Amino acid sequence: MTSHRRPKQPSRTRVSVLTTAAAAAVALSANAAHAAPGVKPGKNEVKAKVDHLYEQAEQATEKYNGANEKQHRLQKEISTIQDSVARGRQELNKLREGLGSMASAQYRSGGIDPSVQLLLSADPDDFLDKATTLDQLGSQQVQALKKIQDKQRELAQQRAEAAEKLQDLAAARTELGDKKKEVQGRLAEARKLLNTLTAREKAALDAEQQRADRSSAERVDIGHHAPATGRAAAAFAAAQSQLGKPYVRGATGPSSYDCSGLTSWAYAQADVFIPRTSEAQSGIGTRLTRSQLQVGDLVFFFNDLHHVGLYAGNGQILHAPRTGTVVRYESMDTIGGPFMFGVRV
Repeated sequence: MTSHRRPKQPSRTRVSVLTTAAAAAVALSANAAHAAPGVKPGKNEVKAKVDHLYEQAEQATEKYNGANEKQHRLQKEISTIQDSVARGRQELNKLREGLGSMASAQYRSGGIDPSVQLLLSADPDDFLDKATTLDQLGSQQVQALKKIQDKQRELAQQRAEAAEKLQDLAAARTELGDKKKEVQGRLAEARKLLNTLTAREKAALDAEQQRADRSSAERVDIGHHAPATGRAAAAFAAAQSQLGKPYVRGATGPSSYDCSGLTSWAYAQADVFIPRTSEAQSGIGTRLTRSQLQVGDLVFFFNDLHHVGLYAGNGQILHAPRTGTVVRYESMDTIGGPFMFGVRV
């Protein structure tokens, strides 16, 4: 006989669990849709990250410039020392030749005096230490021997100095390589981020940058600030003539610049030669507060002073900002780092 029992109904507890599980599955699906692997940061977020990477690249660029300057300076110093050592060797050989002539003259007149034999020894210092022997020498021989001794000591000191500077040069080259890699790494990371944008987003960012560059090309109203005078005026005028030139790491003009490359080039046009890096430039003149600034003064930003520009008046500066920009005017309040102080050259 067939059974006509009703199917067993699921318990309320089971229904509740199933309902909850289904809701969770729907929620997870929705979240997964919003956090899909293909989702990328928006244009503004990319721009903020890229600007930060460019700032880090500029910071490393100033360190690179410093290491590069140090390398060139050490190379010149080493070359000067080596030239001096070469000349010293020639002088030493002439002095020894002079002693040899004395010995030859004594030999022709009846043999070499024992004291002269000591003069021709490989270690004149040892001879000079024997004070009793000095009494046996003529004044001319004593003077010649002392010259040899002084020249040998001088050459030894110069060789030691050259060896020390060669070690410094090796360290500077290592630092230069490290900073170059750091700059290249930051810029590569920025390019990678920019490549995540669509063509439309890239075009929008380019348009924003071009608007910023065009608006900055207008002459800044210096307002109530005192105008530049003398060398500062000439330097500022030179910098103004470079408006629109691109920022390029390590460049010192006249076709492109980095921040300290622009300021050092501008002052060079006024026959004032200031150091190459922003950090070095910060120590060459009288320090100024913001209220003391005049047009043409150097202005420094960030705690490590890795950015510098020329004060343009009315709270504006003329500078080479960073990769992807051009020489332009900009408000001191939008640099991205705090104003530290100014310097009047």
